[in-house]
Amino acid sequence: MISKSMPQRFKLTIAYDGSAYRGWQVQPDGSTVQGVIEQALQVITQNKVRLFASGRTDAGVHALGQVAHFDCPKRLDARTLQNGLNSLLPPDVVIMACDIAPDTFHARYDAKRKHYRYRILNRRLPMAIGRQYVWHVPSRLDLKSMTAAAMHLMGRHDFGAFESTGSSRAHAIRRVTRAAFLAQTDGIVHFEIAAEGFLKQMVRNIVGTLVQVGLGRMRAEDIPRIMATRDRRQAGPTAPASGLFLVRVFY
Repeated sequence: MISKSMPQRFKLTIAYDGSAYRGWQVQPDGSTVQGVIEQALQVITQNKVRLFASGRTDAGVHALGQVAHFDCPKRLDARTLQNGLNSLLPPDVVIMACDIAPDTFHARYDAKRKHYRYRILNRRLPMAIGRQYVWHVPSRLDLKSMTAAAMHLMGRHDFGAFESTGSSRAHAIRRVTRAAFLAQTDGIVHFEIAAEGFLKQMVRNIVGTLVQVGLGRMRAEDIPRIMATRDRRQAGPTAPASGLFLVRVFY
């Protein structure tokens, strides 16, 4: 049911396969996750609506629990809105939850912590099915050394050495509350990391560096030295976007 009244703020929890998109944020050309959701909202509300997300995700990055908010110019039932959006969205974008939020809620500025997962396929043969959700590393990785290296990330540090260029921020200091490797079945390895905030491509740059440790090209003890330099050139390569998932945003 729709009634004319004051704008209502909604909080959306969104899952998406980022393979076909140029990231979250609307671009001048190319399809984005924000763009397709805003198009669906315009059909439902008959108004141009802007989404505000907890943060951007790059092209090819996936999400299990991205969060965004918007102000709806018309009063809508949350469940009806969720169903309507899912009926209009492509199958690789799903609104997992739709809730009425306080007028003061902001998806980005109210976020307290984010949890990311990176999936590595560590076996000789690649995947025929699901290859767009992993980074295939055929050489055997030393998970013990990678785990030791990841422990150096814990706590409050300057992560400038793991920040890609092209971002504006006040400083590169972030507090990491979780950094751990979990071995799964069939050669899959999960890297789980949570922090109060992340720099541009920080997770992918960290993973690329930790894989260098796992391959014996760097040592676990190199991580504090790399961070102290604040020099991106001292860290490892950027891991592919395909293996990265935004799992959850905490408020």
